[in-house]
Amino acid sequence: MEPLLEVTNLITEFRTEQHTVRAVNNVSFTVPKGRTLGIVGESGSGKSVTSLSVMRLISTPPGRIVGGKALFRERDGSVTDLLALPEDRMRSYRGNRIAMIFQEPMTSLNPVFTCGDQIIEAIQLHQKVSKDEARKRTLELLKEVQLPRPESMMTSYPHQLSGGQKQRVMIAMAMSCNPDLLIADEPTTALDVTVQATILDLMRGLQRDHGMSMMFITHDLGVIAEIADDVIVMYKGNIVEQGPVLQIFEDPKHPYTKGLLACRPRLDKKLKILPTVRDFMDEAADGTISERSTDNVDAIVHQLEFSSQEIDARNTALASATPLLDVRDLEVHFPIKSGLFSKTSGYVKAVDGITFDVKPGETLGLVGESGCGKTTTGRAVLRLVEPTGGSVTFDGVDVRSLNSSDLKHKRKDFQIIFQDPYSSLNPRLSVGSAIMEVLKVHGIGESDKDRKDQVLYLLDKVDLLPRHFNNYPHEFSGGQRQRICVARALALKPKLLICDESVSALDVSVQAQVLNLLVSLREEFDLTYIFISHDLSVVKFISDRIAVMNAGKIVEMGTANSIYERPQQNYTRNLIDAIPLGTVGEIRQRIAARGMA
Repeated sequence: MEPLLEVTNLITEFRTEQHTVRAVNNVSFTVPKGRTLGIVGESGSGKSVTSLSVMRLISTPPGRIVGGKALFRERDGSVTDLLALPEDRMRSYRGNRIAMIFQEPMTSLNPVFTCGDQIIEAIQLHQKVSKDEARKRTLELLKEVQLPRPESMMTSYPHQLSGGQKQRVMIAMAMSCNPDLLIADEPTTALDVTVQATILDLMRGLQRDHGMSMMFITHDLGVIAEIADDVIVMYKGNIVEQGPVLQIFEDPKHPYTKGLLACRPRLDKKLKILPTVRDFMDEAADGTISERSTDNVDAIVHQLEFSSQEIDARNTALASATPLLDVRDLEVHFPIKSGLFSKTSGYVKAVDGITFDVKPGETLGLVGESGCGKTTTGRAVLRLVEPTGGSVTFDGVDVRSLNSSDLKHKRKDFQIIFQDPYSSLNPRLSVGSAIMEVLKVHGIGESDKDRKDQVLYLLDKVDLLPRHFNNYPHEFSGGQRQRICVARALALKPKLLICDESVSALDVSVQAQVLNLLVSLREEFDLTYIFISHDLSVVKFISDRIAVMNAGKIVEMGTANSIYERPQQNYTRNLIDAIPLGTVGEIRQRIAARGMA
């Protein structure tokens, strides 16, 4: 097919004080007209740097495009090398001929301007139209991306919108000048699976209607299966595999690709642990990769599968146990203040009379969309948010009746792992000091040497090294920071751990490692979990039972398998249907539907 963009031998480097890092290493690929190229890989693989290099958005210093070409086909058939253009000419391509949707819409939108004004500015920058014409075009775009109340959205500020709505505004801005190429960099990573599904459907429709090409960047091969026609797989700055999407999923050649496909949680099987990339490949010190196993993905997954007898035996044992945590009619209502004297005009019922229990050694999954009340439930159990009604009984103690001193002492027994590990750690404290501080506050350990020994033991348990004791949070990857938060939570030897979206922002490969870690720690330390997430596939893997929440209420509860196999509520079915499965059969259906269209 006729190429719109041809990238050849692209090299991008970043200089640090110690050495030079080659983030993109001699990469070549083509984006045909009217097709979607998916770029997939873990954090640090070079996929985002590749797209930023094409847009010439690499900060100099420390970054520098060392070599290569990015040939862009003009509408008259001529070819322009984007990497050779003067900066003033390149500005006429950005946002006009080539548009980009960034990963985090809140940081991409200006908080002091309304959403409408920001789109109007983009239109007037590239097109010679009046402000009234730009305003009319903006309203049409907001309708096209299916935002509710588009007239109201015109005058709304970014902070007044949900994550999915902000992403739609970014898409509208990107589409404002009818670009030939749309680059989408992780546009759905932080979104609920239901919102993600609608965004993917919207982007497919816009591509079809406008006949544009697209580069879609993500770490999730399930998402790639939903939207891409062709795929390149990147690892440490190199393309390790590329081809049509059906070929990549049906017959992956490189062990890294096989690992990425295998480590996604499965809905059709209950696994003891998740496969990881390292199950499929070994990497030598010189960077040479060799295949560890000749088995295909399905064969390795089959070896890790629970039998139905094992699942039934565990469920039966848990059902007969006395609950560790018993929650009855829990309510958390937030007052709505209005008027000159801030009178209470109503209440937001974040948690509205829910009842559940958790048995010792069990993992209860709380699943639902953003705003359903699942995080508030977890915090109310720990009294990080004060309940306004109901009872919370933990290990025979009425938690709501405890005074501050008794509650502090009891908190040794229940801990929480927050969603964002970076904001959960003090940037001024080394990792060792942060964990030792917990031990000091609760008077654990005879001396600092004793406490340090305990911290080193915990770091080892979460697969970190002794030398990491003196490192600071910014020196770790996202997955490593989450491991540090797990170690800190374990320092007090708790009976209950609440994991609040603790893997939602991680790459699927790192997510698999952290989930496996939580499973192994549950068995070793006899832990009980409440696992909160919007992703039913992740919750199904780690949970024994699942409670589905919507609008502050539990709408459905049952064993992990029964919730997936026999959902009773339409809301639960929609959550399941929104999960990108990435099966070969689904890819074939999508290709056939595209051909018919």
